[in-house]
Amino acid sequence: MLLRHIRYLLAVAEHQNFTRAAEELHVSQPTLSQQIRQLEESLHVQLFDRSGRSVRLTDAGEVYTSYARRALQDLDAGQRAIHDVQDLSRGLLRLAMTPTFTTYFIGHWVERFNALYPGISLNIKEMTQDQIEISLAENQLDLGIAFSDVRSPDIDSEPLFIETLSLIVGQSHRFIGQQTSLTAKMLEHEGLALLSKDFATRSHIDLYFQKQGITPRIAIEANSISAIVEIVRRGRLATLLPDVIAHEQTGLYSIAIQPTLPQRNAVLLWRRGAYRSAASQAFANLITHHFDVHQESDDF
Repeated sequence: MLLRHIRYLLAVAEHQNFTRAAEELHVSQPTLSQQIRQLEESLHVQLFDRSGRSVRLTDAGEVYTSYARRALQDLDAGQRAIHDVQDLSRGLLRLAMTPTFTTYFIGHWVERFNALYPGISLNIKEMTQDQIEISLAENQLDLGIAFSDVRSPDIDSEPLFIETLSLIVGQSHRFIGQQTSLTAKMLEHEGLALLSKDFATRSHIDLYFQKQGITPRIAIEANSISAIVEIVRRGRLATLLPDVIAHEQTGLYSIAIQPTLPQRNAVLLWRRGAYRSAASQAFANLITHHFDVHQESDDF
């Protein structure tokens, strides 16, 4: 059965006449009659009573036509929905990112994207990079934001910006106003509040201290970036986090140390060879275009 069979059926039912229905459909009357016969044969039932001066639906035809009319309405609505999705007046974007990005990155871009495309629903999740790659490969996500050390061969990436880790302190910390340059060795006996070891950021921090031959004094570990931020903001402990967090959060200060802390390449991730919806393409274009133009800027 083809869509034209449904349209032909409804036209004949409306006009109760094959000739007038054929004129409306711009087909010949024999062609229309043949198509209706094919439909009846496929359903194994007679849809029209042709014995009188006008053509009338049989009981079976009445029942089937009511369903056919609803089906055609749904198909027409689907066609309009496709147009809406393509022109971004509706749709869904499934996005995930590693935890540090929820602190300083995503709020700005969600606000901008929502202002441009208010009809697009956003489903945002916080995951480890391994979880993001698995979810992308299983088509549970459209896009991910993580780092360039991609492990799965099923995932493609595109660079966004370079993230730099820094020493971050609150306004009451003794390093505020430090006149001499700060060295890594000076941190050895400094109380630190660090992310727990299940964060990729912590792995970079541990590797840095290991390379400097330092055993840090870790006063607090937490699996929440917001908790670390509040602890440092209100107390006298320091932390190591992306330096842009100090620019985004009031009461925090970024302090450079030598040797410099590691940098990481933030990237956009998606499943290799996957269909890119209009919504995911629009979000990708929004952020990649910005970083192409403002590679030296900290304005996220």
